[in-house]
Amino acid sequence: MTAPLKNTDPVTVEVALGERAYDIVIGRGVLASLGARVAALRPGARAAIVTDEYVATHWLRKTEASLLDAGIATSRIVVDEGEVSKSWEGIEYVCEQLIAAKVERNDLVIALGGGVVGDLAGFAAAILRRGVDFVQVPTSLLAQVDSSVGGKTGINSPQGKNLVGAFHQPLLVVADTAVLDTLSQRQFRAGYAEVAKYGVLGDEAFFAWLEVNHADILAGGAAREHAIATSCRAKAAIVMRDERENGERALLNLGHTFGHALEAATGFSDRLYHGEGVAIGMVLAAEFSAELGMIAEADAARVKRHLAAAGLPTRLQDIAGFSQERIGADALMELMAQDKKVRRGRLTFILLKALGQAVIVPEVEPLRVREFLARKLAGA
Repeated sequence: MTAPLKNTDPVTVEVALGERAYDIVIGRGVLASLGARVAALRPGARAAIVTDEYVATHWLRKTEASLLDAGIATSRIVVDEGEVSKSWEGIEYVCEQLIAAKVERNDLVIALGGGVVGDLAGFAAAILRRGVDFVQVPTSLLAQVDSSVGGKTGINSPQGKNLVGAFHQPLLVVADTAVLDTLSQRQFRAGYAEVAKYGVLGDEAFFAWLEVNHADILAGGAAREHAIATSCRAKAAIVMRDERENGERALLNLGHTFGHALEAATGFSDRLYHGEGVAIGMVLAAEFSAELGMIAEADAARVKRHLAAAGLPTRLQDIAGFSQERIGADALMELMAQDKKVRRGRLTFILLKALGQAVIVPEVEPLRVREFLARKLAGA
């Protein structure tokens, strides 16, 4: 497979969910069309924009201008950057600000930001006045290919990642690839882990294409929009078949059981970005699959090699400030026990039966997982 020529026309991916169906619009410069698209969907609505301090400096005024040009009155709510905002305090602040702005049930909340803002603003929209519509305007690669699509919203608990939330589908997703130019290399690479995930879990041919083209994606070349659109189509297809994660949608959590535990162990801090945790978690899931005899060790090594080539951490020892005293096997097991896929106290993992074919494996023996983690923590 080769990268297509850069297309100046937006790409639209439909998430066909009946009355809750919506479009994902992908392309360079599509933020300018936000106002017209929103006005067509909700004539007369007002919009409250939720964003963070960093994104606000780059894209808030352009977003407001697009909405105002379409006759849409706006208000703004700016939160702190990072996972610290995905908290009880964060959701209280956003809800109170939305109420103060007199956002009504026929108005809109617009999530302008990365995964944190999308999850936080979407959850606020889900519970405000028992539900108002919201629009996702994702500004990170991770948000454009993953968290803005599918309707999962929520906040973190001190006991774990995303343990409080709701399913609340957006009205529209507008993914302007130009905004990715303002990301740091580390932020962009962290998002790339979610792109690679779609190849690892369900499309070996896409993974092989990524092995060839990842440098062009990272550099902003012709492959970038293609990778984003392919990722969105992959997620949309799964969401359409299993909107509320009663089965197949759990496959999208490949790497996340390990990754979320690592994020919690590092205090949801910039020691480990979400995508970096997913990268390490995918490698652990692939290596654990090999240990269980489900895939060849060469396939697990291939996953690790590609993520490392993309500049992502692939070992526990790659975590900033790592030490076995600070991150231990027992602590990680306790954190994984809070994973949303746990059923009656038994661990469920997303593992691989082949590269490009993930499966749900229920009731994994905890002792075997602990022994595996202990070896990895020791550098084996």
